[in-house]
Amino acid sequence: MTDERPVVVIGAGPAGLAAAAELVARDLPVLVLEQGERAGAAVSEWGHVRLFSMWRDLVDPAADKLLAATGWRRPDDGGYPTGREWVEDYLTPLAEALGDRVRFGARVRGVSRLGRDRIVDAERAEQPFTVLVRTREGEERLLARAVVDASGTWGSPNPVGADGLPALGEDAAAGRISYRIPDLSEEETRERYAGRTTAVVGSGHSALTALVWLAALAQENPGTKALWVLRRGGVGDAFGGGADDQLAERGALGQRARAAVEAGHVEVVTGFRTARVRPAGDRLALVGEDGRELERVDEVVALTGFRPDLSALSEVRLGLDPALQAPVELAPLIDPNQHSCGTVYPHGAAELSHPEEGFFLAGMKSYGRAPTFLALTGYEQVRSIAAHLAGDHESASRVELVLPETGVCGGAGLFDDPAAAKADTGASTEADASGCCGPVPQAEPGEPVRAS
Repeated sequence: MTDERPVVVIGAGPAGLAAAAELVARDLPVLVLEQGERAGAAVSEWGHVRLFSMWRDLVDPAADKLLAATGWRRPDDGGYPTGREWVEDYLTPLAEALGDRVRFGARVRGVSRLGRDRIVDAERAEQPFTVLVRTREGEERLLARAVVDASGTWGSPNPVGADGLPALGEDAAAGRISYRIPDLSEEETRERYAGRTTAVVGSGHSALTALVWLAALAQENPGTKALWVLRRGGVGDAFGGGADDQLAERGALGQRARAAVEAGHVEVVTGFRTARVRPAGDRLALVGEDGRELERVDEVVALTGFRPDLSALSEVRLGLDPALQAPVELAPLIDPNQHSCGTVYPHGAAELSHPEEGFFLAGMKSYGRAPTFLALTGYEQVRSIAAHLAGDHESASRVELVLPETGVCGGAGLFDDPAAAKADTGASTEADASGCCGPVPQAEPGEPVRAS
């Protein structure tokens, strides 16, 4: 009877749908629950952003086979799609191929063991999972043999506040703060930023993308200015590896951002940790922990990363790293305090497991608060998980991925320390053999699931 229950996958994004395809390939029953009304609902919200990876790295192998049987025409492997194109040309057809295995408008409110809250040990492992779901028709409970949470982190952006909490006044200024890359192709959005000063808070690829776009807007609209607000003491490796980046478009983005700074369209503010956002007439001012103020700011774009929403998992026994909120076995491999070179050891079901047997975090949510998740990483994660659930433990443990390196080396967390931050000399292109970016037995593959 247990084997007849489905594996419940939470989220119909790239990792969730790939998980379903991998499970179908192994003849395991699966049910995907997506709170949005379409496949890739979160991806659609950044659909205007072009990915760094080519199509060849954006299609899961099991999904490719499933789609091929429907007559689907695979996009040119050498193309770089936008998020919108990824949804329309791959994720939507994949969800259609999976048919009634995917349910939309289904919000997961909680996961537990049937008849057991997280305290109870007795016969816990023998009980199926119970998943509380809210739909348009009401609430229901579903029983599952296993649960794969691939719901991502898109709905939980980090705040402007440098301590992980909203800065004082941040909520009150919400009308002038965006936590997404603005779509400057929309006229209304262009008017919001044209001829005005925007503070872009963050050091990742999303921040670089916003800076490049604002610089282009400045060339067309005099008076447009961007302040690049960095918590780290110097720019350091924030521009990336340039020509040394094995993802050419990712490297090119950093070079374009550097050019925008050098052209004067972007003013760099380093070592600034925001403590308060206050009104300044009809504008805003950002106040740093050290008392410095950035005045005459019209808009704030906070691109400081994301965090997992674990509220629906309060009754599941999770094994999470206390800093990253990633699985404890995975966390040391992706800790940004140690790794920034794009090299991550191969990992699969073993590293993604929890004390709650049969429960897995996959995709971006598995990385917790760590940045720069790659699509192929997620595909290999769910392939390994599906193999494990099918009892093919040899295949589950055989994780072989090679990720393109960024061309930079060093723990990103070091750059938050002004004393440790190097001067604005760009990124190192040579790996220290004794450091995190030295030779790795087997590394991972991929591309940023979004430009961040």
